[in-house]
Amino acid sequence: MDSWYLTIIVFLPALGALMVALLPKPSPRQVKLTSAGFTLVAFVLSVVVFALYDRNASGIQFEQVAPWIPAIDSSYHLGVDGLSLPLVVLTTFLGILAVLVSWKIDLRAREYFAWLLVLETGILGVFTALDMVLFFLFWEVELIPMYMLISIWGTGRKEYSAIKFVIYTLIGSALMLAGILLLYFAREPHSMDMALLQLRGVTPLFTAIFFLLLVAFAIKLPVVPLHTWLPDAHTDAPTAVSVILAGILLKMGGYGMIRLCVNFLPDVAREFALILVIFAVISVLYGAAVTLRQRDFKRLIAYSSVSHMGYVLLGIFALSTLSLTGASLQMFSHGVVTGLLFAMVGLVYDKTHERNLDVLGGLSRQMPVIVVVFSVAGLASLGLPGTSGFAAEFITFLGSFTSTQVSYIQVYTVLGVVGIVITAGYILWMLQKAFYGPPLERFDGVEDADRLEMATIFSFVAAIMLIGIYPAVLTDVIKLGVAPILPW
Repeated sequence: MDSWYLTIIVFLPALGALMVALLPKPSPRQVKLTSAGFTLVAFVLSVVVFALYDRNASGIQFEQVAPWIPAIDSSYHLGVDGLSLPLVVLTTFLGILAVLVSWKIDLRAREYFAWLLVLETGILGVFTALDMVLFFLFWEVELIPMYMLISIWGTGRKEYSAIKFVIYTLIGSALMLAGILLLYFAREPHSMDMALLQLRGVTPLFTAIFFLLLVAFAIKLPVVPLHTWLPDAHTDAPTAVSVILAGILLKMGGYGMIRLCVNFLPDVAREFALILVIFAVISVLYGAAVTLRQRDFKRLIAYSSVSHMGYVLLGIFALSTLSLTGASLQMFSHGVVTGLLFAMVGLVYDKTHERNLDVLGGLSRQMPVIVVVFSVAGLASLGLPGTSGFAAEFITFLGSFTSTQVSYIQVYTVLGVVGIVITAGYILWMLQKAFYGPPLERFDGVEDADRLEMATIFSFVAAIMLIGIYPAVLTDVIKLGVAPILPW
């Protein structure tokens, strides 16, 4: 079905960025309202596409194909399936909330919101592109906006963190480009169409392609030991950028692993699955253990992301339909839960001007709404039943434990579950350290969330509870996307 829905959704934020840039001497309020309007329309359209998606048919839907570079059989090809559609909805949802989280930014507001909207377009393009050249171009689009947002509007060692992000991303991009070129020449007839690619068997060439792509996506996910850019980027980024970075940008790595590595080279994925499951367990346990040593609020949550994305890697390379479904749901859940955690840290810092847990304390009386919502986000992160975190982790662990594709997978799954115990420890310690205990005089008079802030954070809570109570709203769609990926 040829449809313009996806083109409109993908480029609407970029159009908003252009409008913001062309506004004649706009006030910061005009810039914010314009940005909010465009991101809201993109979110509504993505919900419409989600509602219209045919749940009785698998495969790509809402396709649009147009000639682009005939010499290499590359086309402008967009489409979504059950794997990518939830991530499109997640991106547009966090896009509008990132604008609302940024409502108090007045420093060079026109530039800030323009870069934020361009970043959203780049990420949406990655999740909808079905041509390898188009996929790579959209993958690169997010680099410049993220660098600018961190280096200009960040805090602390913002230039260092921005450059570190760029270096890691460029190394991954170079490896990915090499993998894409080898993929193009490895198949006859040569084509850049992602819908036509699947190479069976294990050969040195296929193995090289697999690892070139895998390392690029492992940097973005991130997988230990390729994770060191993430805590610095999170710590020094503005709040909304941390929301986008944790909520969506990391998911590009997991999505790429499923869409390109497992889908294109399933036999190679099965050959090396055990090694990658071991790396997944290391990421889960290392990330959780290091989190216990953090005193900076944002750095703590950043390391928790390393741990939770280890669950995604485990689910992907357990190589069962159920584990892939769980990994995809975990990506959505982590995006909402960790996005809320970073939004809450931003609120606490905005009210108290502190992120050091050794200095904070006793805030529950001054900011009861913030404390309650922060607690909901923390409990969702540790997998409390009734939240999206529980549904995603349960399906991931069940699918991994029952997989028949990886030796000793039950042992590695149990080791992964230990990460939940450590998560409970650092989440409860964080909440107690920051919000409970005797009130401190230095925080007398700090304010609670205002109406706009409450509307923003309650939107996150609604999404967490909806997926936790009724995960089938996503899993019914995700299963349609992951079922055709595994040929065995």
